[in-house]
This record gives sequence, C-alpha cells and structure tokens, in this order.
Amino acid sequence: MRVVTISATYGTAGSVIGPAVAGRLGVPFLDRAIPSAVAAELGCSLEDALVHDDRAEHGLGWLLAGAMRLPTATFGGLDLYLPGSVSLPPEDFVAHTELVIRQVARGQGGVILGRAGAVVLADHPGALHVRLDAPLRRRVIQTATLTGVTERQARKLVEENDRARAAYVRHFYRVDPACPTVYHLVLDSTTIPVDACVELIVAASTALS
Repeated sequence: MRVVTISATYGTAGSVIGPAVAGRLGVPFLDRAIPSAVAAELGCSLEDALVHDDRAEHGLGWLLAGAMRLPTATFGGLDLYLPGSVSLPPEDFVAHTELVIRQVARGQGGVILGRAGAVVLADHPGALHVRLDAPLRRRVIQTATLTGVTERQARKLVEENDRARAAYVRHFYRVDPACPTVYHLVLDSTTIPVDACVELIVAASTALS
C-alpha cells in the first residue's frame, strides 16, 4: 500500500495538502487519529496523549522548546512540567506513536503528517518522504492571510510552532527535521500552488510503488 510521510513547517498548508494526497492515493490521512490510537494502546486519556504529541498546540514539542517549561519533572536531562496526571514517561508515548505509524505503514498504508514519520519509516519499502518548507517571511504572510491575524501574531505562531516541532524530532531522534537528505522531495508550498504540490507528491509516490 502507498505510504507518504509529510514533514511540514507551520504555514506550508500541510493539513490541506496531506488529506488531498491521501484522497488521490486512496489511503487514510493520519494526523489527529494518531494520538487517539496511542491513547487507546496505552489506556490513557486523549488529553494525556496530546500532551506528548508533536503537533498538538501545547504538546511535548512546546515543552521541549521551552515554551512551557517548569521544573517539576525530569527526563532526558530536561526539567519539564507535564500538565495533568500523566504517569507514563514521554518515551512510552513516543514509542507507541512509532508503533501506530509502523502498523499503518505495514497495513492499509496512509499519508502521515508530522511525528518524525520520515525517520520512523526511513527503511520502509516504497515509502515517500516529503518536506514542505519555505522562507519564514512567506510562511508568515500565508499564515496571516489564512487565519486573519496580524503579521506580528502570525510570525509568533510560525516561530513557536517551528521551534516546538523541531525540538521533538531533535530530542527523540537526534535528527534536524530541516535536513533535506531525510526526504525524497522538498517543496515550497508558498510558491508552488497547493494543487501542484499534491500532483507532484502523488506522482512521486506512484513512481516509488
């Protein structure tokens, strides 16, 4: 089955391109479904799983990036505040996230957004790994246009999300998510229209299968 991982910096329309690619390939799109599956595997609440998810608004990436750091819990040499009553270490959530991703890749296939998918499935046969990125200025403008916030607010959103998502990948995988050699295809979706990005990803995935 077709497997595509998408690493998307904030403001590059990953949440639009991902579902469109999945629809064209006839496979599921996995974003919010991943923490739900992790919660079911671990027997914890969805809220607890989201605390440890790299794409949640205030997930573990934010903590690792220092956005919400408080010295009440320690792992991996970092002092972190983990909201709620989470009793399992963050590594367990990351391990189960990897398990869900691998199960999807081995089973029905899918388009997986974020969560270091390109690293987790680096050796998966036929998997296409895509990076959506663009210069900061263009991502800020696109975010402001799509959300209706000011450019100053958009810049804060972009920079905070970038730091959080990069911190997750660097901490748990010791990989720079911006490194182009991690991916088969790197696209600037602020310059290349979204529809064209979808076409390019579908064509590349088809070529690999």
